Amino acid sequence: MRIVQFSDSFLPIMDGVGNVVYQYAMNLAQKGHECYVVAPQTDTGYRGGYPFELVDYIGVPLPRMKSYRLGVPNLDTHCQNRLRAIQADIVHVHSPFTAGQVGLTFAQKRGLPVVGSFHSKYYDDFLQVTGIELLAEVGVKYVVNFYEKCDEVWAVSATSADTLRGYGYNGGIRVMPNGTDIHPLNAQALAEVCGRFELRDDAPVLLFVGQINWKKNLRCILKACAALTHPFKLVLAGQGPHEKEVAQLAETLGISGRVTFTGHIGDPEVLNALYRRADLFLFPSLYDTSGLVVREAAAMNTPSVAVRGSSAAECIDEGENGYLCEDDAEDLARTIDSALADPEALRRIGERAHDTIPIPWATLMDDVIARYQEIVERNNRIEKS
Repeated sequence: MRIVQFSDSFLPIMDGVGNVVYQYAMNLAQKGHECYVVAPQTDTGYRGGYPFELVDYIGVPLPRMKSYRLGVPNLDTHCQNRLRAIQADIVHVHSPFTAGQVGLTFAQKRGLPVVGSFHSKYYDDFLQVTGIELLAEVGVKYVVNFYEKCDEVWAVSATSADTLRGYGYNGGIRVMPNGTDIHPLNAQALAEVCGRFELRDDAPVLLFVGQINWKKNLRCILKACAALTHPFKLVLAGQGPHEKEVAQLAETLGISGRVTFTGHIGDPEVLNALYRRADLFLFPSLYDTSGLVVREAAAMNTPSVAVRGSSAAECIDEGENGYLCEDDAEDLARTIDSALADPEALRRIGERAHDTIPIPWATLMDDVIARYQEIVERNNRIEKS
């Protein structure tokens, strides 16, 4: 089968969506399928060595989002020529914006079916950027209109499917979760992490991985940590538009000496070592639609704390393979203190998280491929009728 993935973020940006697209492309290719990724160009770095083809196009920096690029594929004649040469069976779009629109046009010209994955709470994004509810509502209507043009819509969790329905989308939605591979611990990477981020002492390590952005509920994490009775070190791994403000709040709360900002971590072995070194992964985000990082932490035997009813909490059985709290800093602090007070239970719950939460990408991709085939066959029947 020949599959073309369209995304507004990709290598070397490994945000949640970029990581998902990368895993799709790698695993589809490794299973013998011909895969292409169409995405904006972030830099001119070497991208060879992958079993799929990257078709990138001109991108310009986005204000306050230095890692991302706004793609302008219609101005990139080289990209357009490469797209015209691609023979495909199905298109999978991972964004309703520039890349998604290019994917829809690509598919419509060839009579190909389109799968559209819903990854983000776009209303929250629009509201944060514009600060105007009316504009956020207009943006959501655009998103709904986009997914109505897809032949099949996938959501990464049940709660994210509910979010899309809440936006006004009335079509069918298939829940297709994300995968997580389990890798052996790299002892050298673990030693590097402990030295580089000064994590060699016995203080429990609390970890957050993701954008340093208020929408990730970072205020809740900082205020909870300020209220803890146990000693701790908080590691915030990632980058984002609110790094200075988050650091200022940590200082105001009197915990700045116990908070470490790592910046972007591009090496997966270093990131996995951070997950393993952590005693507890904190992810009270109400914004995220999947909580892929919760699965990544579980793959390294680290249990998570998530907010009840959130997408990240869907894979957590409270007290068995993780911890749940209310969307409240005091309750998050109580949950953390309770977990740290019983190291043996914390270890056992981490092992259970490892055994029950991660779904290997290769296993998930068997379901993806089977569904792709059904969609292609259905489209072929329609085309012939």
